[in-house]
Amino acid sequence: MKNDKFADGEKVLRARIDMASPNMNMRDPVIYRVAHIPHHNTGDQWVIYPMYDFAHPIEDAIEGITHSICTLEFEDHRPLYDWVVRELEYPQPPKQIEFAKMYLTNVVTGKRYIKKLVEEGIVDGWDDPRLVSIAALRRRGFTPESIKLFVDLCGVSKANSSVEYSMLEYCIREDLKLKKSRVMAVLDPIKLVIDNYPEGQTEMLDAPNNLENEELGIRQVPFGRELWINRDDFMEEPVKKYNRLYPGNEVRLMFAYFVTCTHCVKDENGNVIEVHCTYDPETKSGSGFTGRKVKGTIHWVPVNEAVEAEVRLYENIIDEEKGVYNEDGSLNLNPNSIQVLKKCYIEPVVKGAQSYDSFQFVRTGFFCVDSKDSTPENLVFNRIVSLKSSFNLPKKN
Repeated sequence: MKNDKFADGEKVLRARIDMASPNMNMRDPVIYRVAHIPHHNTGDQWVIYPMYDFAHPIEDAIEGITHSICTLEFEDHRPLYDWVVRELEYPQPPKQIEFAKMYLTNVVTGKRYIKKLVEEGIVDGWDDPRLVSIAALRRRGFTPESIKLFVDLCGVSKANSSVEYSMLEYCIREDLKLKKSRVMAVLDPIKLVIDNYPEGQTEMLDAPNNLENEELGIRQVPFGRELWINRDDFMEEPVKKYNRLYPGNEVRLMFAYFVTCTHCVKDENGNVIEVHCTYDPETKSGSGFTGRKVKGTIHWVPVNEAVEAEVRLYENIIDEEKGVYNEDGSLNLNPNSIQVLKKCYIEPVVKGAQSYDSFQFVRTGFFCVDSKDSTPENLVFNRIVSLKSSFNLPKKN
């Protein structure tokens, strides 16, 4: 039978309310409400429903809850909570403990605001990676360990406070930096052709998975005549202190060889579409070569074996410079909170990656396979966090 425990509890509680001292320091509680309207679950079966303040402590006790943790606005409700579980003589009554809310800068936490963002299509659901719901954080790639570290660093307070979002980013970097493999990914590709490398030849090069954690081992990366490199790793007319590829300059291809840029090819609009170079076979990484040094090292991905993927770069959904709210109370949204890069190339080790698998993309940041839109045939990666941090833990005295 439904609601028997509530009904029995109400009888005992009502009798004890009648017998309670008139000097009792507690407001007169409302136990039930009567609603002559259909309920979304029970239809017209019931018209009497227990109030939250009555149902809450009894439900906690029945379910074996030891501590009911809630925010400060429930502090005034605690006397009734304690009285209900005491008077109903539960052998191990639960306790209610209140704590202050903690706000993150430049994010949206209010349910009404998030609901509006969802309904207006500004975000693609309650798990949109720009939000900070648990579902959204998980989809973006935040780990339970990183959130626990964040909570440990913030502590628990009775005073409302605000914490920089960069602190949360610091925690996920700390958690992932020794756990995840570092792979090469080119997000804004341009082709690099090594003119003196044998056509049709592919060699496998050893690459450490994580330079800070040797236990993650090594992987092999295919290397060939045609490679993808990032567009900003080439400049036809270099600016001062630019140490990457430009005509006449020599750089190291990560885990591979020294190459010297010879020329570039442009389309009819004057845009560079190909960079050409030559390589020195004596300069293979790990060969013991010490003949000369270069200032620049760039990463690459083999054209023939690369995995094509979509990459989504996320920023704060709120415009940091203008604050969270406009004068009329509306949200001050950042129009550049998401950037979708359709044709990115990643080394073949990510082939077959599953939802929530995460990697560090060399020189770029940490990325996670999207759980909603990614498929084995069309991988989608969400940027969890960039490599650069603006947050530093305070020094201990």
